[in-house]
Amino acid sequence: MTKKSFHFIIGTLPNDKDIIDVNHKADLCIWAHFLECFDGKSYCLAPIQTNSEMELYTDAAAIIKLLEYLEWNWVGILTAWDGSGDEEAQELRKKMSQHGICTDYIIQFTHNEEGAFQRIRIIRKSAAKVIIIPISRCSDPCLPGSRKKFGSSIHKCCYECIPCPEGEIANISDSENCMKCPDDEWPNQKKDRCVPRVVEFLSYTDDPIVAVFSSVSILCCLLTGLILAIFIHYQDTPIVKANNRDLSYLLLVSIMLSFLCVFLFLGHPVDVTCMLRVTSFGVIFSVAVSSLLAKSIMVCIAFKATRPGSPWRKWMGAKLPNSIICIFSLVQVVICVTWLSISPPFQDRDTHSYQGKIIIQCNEGSVIGFYSVLGYMGLLAAVSFIIAFIARTLPDSFNEAKYITFSMLVFCSVWIAMIPAYLSTRGKYMVAVEVFAIMSSSSGLLGCIFFPKSYIILIRPDLNTKTVIR
Repeated sequence: MTKKSFHFIIGTLPNDKDIIDVNHKADLCIWAHFLECFDGKSYCLAPIQTNSEMELYTDAAAIIKLLEYLEWNWVGILTAWDGSGDEEAQELRKKMSQHGICTDYIIQFTHNEEGAFQRIRIIRKSAAKVIIIPISRCSDPCLPGSRKKFGSSIHKCCYECIPCPEGEIANISDSENCMKCPDDEWPNQKKDRCVPRVVEFLSYTDDPIVAVFSSVSILCCLLTGLILAIFIHYQDTPIVKANNRDLSYLLLVSIMLSFLCVFLFLGHPVDVTCMLRVTSFGVIFSVAVSSLLAKSIMVCIAFKATRPGSPWRKWMGAKLPNSIICIFSLVQVVICVTWLSISPPFQDRDTHSYQGKIIIQCNEGSVIGFYSVLGYMGLLAAVSFIIAFIARTLPDSFNEAKYITFSMLVFCSVWIAMIPAYLSTRGKYMVAVEVFAIMSSSSGLLGCIFFPKSYIILIRPDLNTKTVIR
């Protein structure tokens, strides 16, 4: 090996036709990123590999440090043909000259053969046997959180950096592809790593609205129990005995249970609570509404039975209202059992509705079963409302139909308004809508039917007489 044929190349080797011949003449190539292991006593050398693409980048300070250590002060610079490459070459030349390193030539290589012979001749004839290839990129490096997108430039080596799509990350620079995060994780704001998703449900510890629901539900339940105790204590008074006191007891117990079933909707959902949620309040409300339906029917029958020789007298008594309650409640039980047998509700993890969140919720299993329960309950309420509305003009002795009419109007209004609100919300807010509808409708039944009677019993006992209530 003669001195004339000995070359050192620092930087990235271009894979171009006009430089290939020079590559064959080079004996050693110094990889720029290997300079990190340079400790003042040794430096990393690697044999040149012709026709291979090495993505190596040089740093001006590292190059100058190496050249000074090896006492190389006469070099040539080979740069890209674009303006940025020439600018970097001139800057490198200026910095090297400040350290006493001279530059023999600056040659720009291109992707065509024009002027190739002239450039090769300059390199061969030069006394500088160290060729420096400074960094030259037509695109800035892509930071973590973004990836390269090729095809946006006429140059195949140029690209643009675009952010990773939602749910994906890039944790290294100049990534060509983004990686998806696991289902239970989500990219951070910079999209350079995955972080655990926030788990969301109506939590007793994190959501103040749960404390509100719990407090109101317990207070309403206690109030209902208090009214039940008052009715039992005054069970022999005319206002309690009027229109079947047993139905009043059953209705109060149903309202009390409806307030308690609110707790099935609060807290972390599990499969058991998911199955009991809708079915429990569906059956309880069906019993309550069936009791009101039986009351409304008995008001009509009682008015007709007052006529002498009326055939309606045989329908008076506890048998008919009890049969009405059992039959109409049993239909709801059959619907719920069928639903639970075919496609029961279950706990579900929704990872798509909200970014960075996992919604722990109950999946209805069968949408038909869910709306069948609500639909039947609404049908009972509508029938009860119609019958009570017809009976509202009967004599004052049977004016409980007026209270039933208003209570059913409140009940139907709440659940009709609940449907669009339920369909337009997601996650824990959907559950909050259900809880609000249950509490509002239960409070409507309690207030419209039993508050007037409780007022008479406690505040106006003078009205609680057979003379007034015939």
